[in-house]
Amino acid sequence: MNESVVVNDSSASPVAGEALPWMEAGSPERNGSLEFSTAPLDFAINPWDIMLCMSGTVIACENAIVVAIIFYTPTLRTPMFVLIGSLATADLLAGMGLILNFVFQYVISSETISLITVGFLVASFTASISSLLAITVDRYFSLYNALTYFSEKTLQYVHLMLVGTWGVSLFLGLLPVLGWNCLDEPASCSIVRPLTRSNVTLLATSFFAIFVLMLTLYFKICKIVCHHAHQIALQQHFFATSHYVATKKGVSTLAIILGTFGASWLPFAIYCLVGEKEYPSVYTYATLLPATYNSMINPIIYAYRNAEIQRSIYMLLCGCFQANKAYRSRSPSEV
Repeated sequence: MNESVVVNDSSASPVAGEALPWMEAGSPERNGSLEFSTAPLDFAINPWDIMLCMSGTVIACENAIVVAIIFYTPTLRTPMFVLIGSLATADLLAGMGLILNFVFQYVISSETISLITVGFLVASFTASISSLLAITVDRYFSLYNALTYFSEKTLQYVHLMLVGTWGVSLFLGLLPVLGWNCLDEPASCSIVRPLTRSNVTLLATSFFAIFVLMLTLYFKICKIVCHHAHQIALQQHFFATSHYVATKKGVSTLAIILGTFGASWLPFAIYCLVGEKEYPSVYTYATLLPATYNSMINPIIYAYRNAEIQRSIYMLLCGCFQANKAYRSRSPSEV
């Protein structure tokens, strides 16, 4: 579900006094899909491409910190942190892909590099979304099988999920490179060139399947959280307000997680299904840019809120640790 970033325009290049192509993206004669350009550059840089590159830079910096902390901290080896590390790695690669896409587009222009770059982006964003699903599954099992969660068997399941996540992502990323592209058949192009319409449909459909599965799992998690909060309230004789506050906090966190994910990716996934390559490219840019923001928000939701990662960052930046400040590692069930 990723893309190149140059306007697919077969009209003549602008001459002095004419508006640039990206400025007239809404006009019928300037319609087209996004594509990697293989022609010499004779126009100004598209501001949408600049925003995508800036987004990629922030994404890469945020997630590089998370990957480094998890890699160099021996205590962060539990299944939860392994999955968070997978998510951060996928988002880091996605951010790097957006930067490289910008550089290659305006510096080195060739069809081979176009296919490799778009395949890299497809694999990275697919791994990011799949890692979110794996984290959701892990959170569900940490609640459903709380007594047996911290066992060797759980770590084996996590490793299997990681193999499946990255295996499928790599496969989908290789499809355009191995020939499933529209370079030889322009009529089959989608809103994201050089991906074909059938390729984009497959990616969008896969996203909707993952999103529905995450909704189902988080609904079950919500039921378990509410049940646990009610049981604790009965055992410890809490007031009804305490029970309400605990339940509301858990449900609110789940709503933030799903709301952020859905708001970021749903517009682009829907447009991949209904959009045509003849539509103005500004529509693709406008739905694609928010999708990249999901990789920018992921480390904030899943990593920087964790007490152990906060402690590691503090020790890394300050070289010391306040002994009087208590830290407690969160389990996956603490959503």
